[in-house]
Amino acid sequence: MSDMIMTLQFYMTYPFVRYALIVGTLIALCSSLLGVTLVLKRFSFIGDGLSHVAFGAMAVATIFKLTNDTLFIMPVTIFAAVILLRTGQHTKIKGDAAIAMLSVGSLAIGYLVLNIFSTSANISGDVCSTLFGSTSILTLTKGEVYLCVVMTIVVLILFILFYNRIFAVTFDENFAKATGIKANVYNLFIAVITAMIIVLAMNLVGSLLISALIIFPALSAMRVITNFKGVVIYSAIISVCSALAGMMISILCSTPVGATIVAVHIVIFALNCVIGKVIGR
Repeated sequence: MSDMIMTLQFYMTYPFVRYALIVGTLIALCSSLLGVTLVLKRFSFIGDGLSHVAFGAMAVATIFKLTNDTLFIMPVTIFAAVILLRTGQHTKIKGDAAIAMLSVGSLAIGYLVLNIFSTSANISGDVCSTLFGSTSILTLTKGEVYLCVVMTIVVLILFILFYNRIFAVTFDENFAKATGIKANVYNLFIAVITAMIIVLAMNLVGSLLISALIIFPALSAMRVITNFKGVVIYSAIISVCSALAGMMISILCSTPVGATIVAVHIVIFALNCVIGKVIGR
């Protein structure tokens, strides 16, 4: 145990490790807050669709060698969230079909663009790193850390300010509309904030594993807690603890960061299922 503590202390002397822990914690917190709403609205896989759009945008940004690709990826992903929301409300293309089209199409185009135009000698390695987040979390710049801090503060403030309206829209849109709440506006707000979080989370777990940060904490909390506020708080605790534990295990065992965090989430979900059975939830 003392050797593990000394190893962690040694790694903590490096700025990129501290950056990774800060960003990982903040992203986990934000994703858990919106994750509860997305799960309850049966829109969990919006994370997959938007993450693949972000992958496609990243591929284009890489080809044009943009110095700060986040400034390109963020607007594209937010625009896709708006389009996805509007298309999902169309009677001929349901929400799940729209997400599937967007997800598969963006992933294919992104990989195609990288293969055709990329000058990298290791395309497969670059794609694997982007999809599974194996090393990108350890290459964060101070600017990206500041951006993540600002985005987290914005998300927390907006979530707290509009908590009652988000609660109403989550459980009964028709009732919310009847009381004067503009449900479409708040659905759009949720989609846009989700897109922003997904772009930031690509560095943590990669494009293919982002949905885990959204789905697992909410589902784990729902195994034990029965009220909305309790689920949101417990989900945030689970998400932050899982992210920290996953990153520390990854540092000590030299395992991929994203996959390790998801594995921790799976274990915690199983534990909460057992606890829920014991207490009769």
